[in-house]
Amino acid sequence: MPDQPYETLLHARDENVLTLTLNRPDALNALNALMRGELLAAVKAGGRDPKVRAIVITGAGRGFCAGADLRGGTEERAFRRILVNEYNPLIQAIRGIPKPVIASVNGVAAGAGVSLALAADLVVASAQARFVPAFNRIALVPDSGLTRTLVRAVGRHRAFEILLGERELTADEAHICGIVAAVVPAEQLADVTRTIAARLAAGPTGAIGLAKRLVNDAEDATLPESLDAEAALQEIAGRRGDHAEGVAAFAEKRDPEFDGR
Repeated sequence: MPDQPYETLLHARDENVLTLTLNRPDALNALNALMRGELLAAVKAGGRDPKVRAIVITGAGRGFCAGADLRGGTEERAFRRILVNEYNPLIQAIRGIPKPVIASVNGVAAGAGVSLALAADLVVASAQARFVPAFNRIALVPDSGLTRTLVRAVGRHRAFEILLGERELTADEAHICGIVAAVVPAEQLADVTRTIAARLAAGPTGAIGLAKRLVNDAEDATLPESLDAEAALQEIAGRRGDHAEGVAAFAEKRDPEFDGR
């Protein structure tokens, strides 16, 4: 493996897919200050790199992410400052990057680990994965966007039950709720995730980024606002090379070869 640029992450690019592996397995990949900063930097770098057309976030060992590192001492109790300066920018970067981001949940996701998974555009989970919000157990409120992403995904009443009823969701339950796109056997998770990521990376990255922007904005938009936004971004997408390639491939009855522009 080439030299790793981060202490708490494994960073690997396979063709156009960047995989970021949270690498504190002894702590179930809990998010300490260093990991929060490195993950934000890595996501932003992937967004800038034209060779990266899809990003996968997963965890080393038996956990995806245990949320905040509760062993972090008094520094971790500067709640507002840390959320505003570290967690929130990370969630916004994942949601805002104009490329598909996949959370490959290999084990337990707890607390802000659930928030991290739901910030992704697509969640693929091992059959052994569990989603444990856990904030209520330590008398804190959900954060890192979870009150928004979970309510949007499952509705207010189900979200209340999950968040405040101390519910753990199995991978299958999360799939039924609509949080998880696919549940696969643990030994197949990496391969299935890689296949999905490669398919997305081979797609029209520019158009995918514009569509992601529309989907993000649609959560707050009125129908007229969505219609106007679709028209404006369709004008942009329709003038790019990938659109011309898609039309040509259709006419020639072949698979398109998108270059991501």
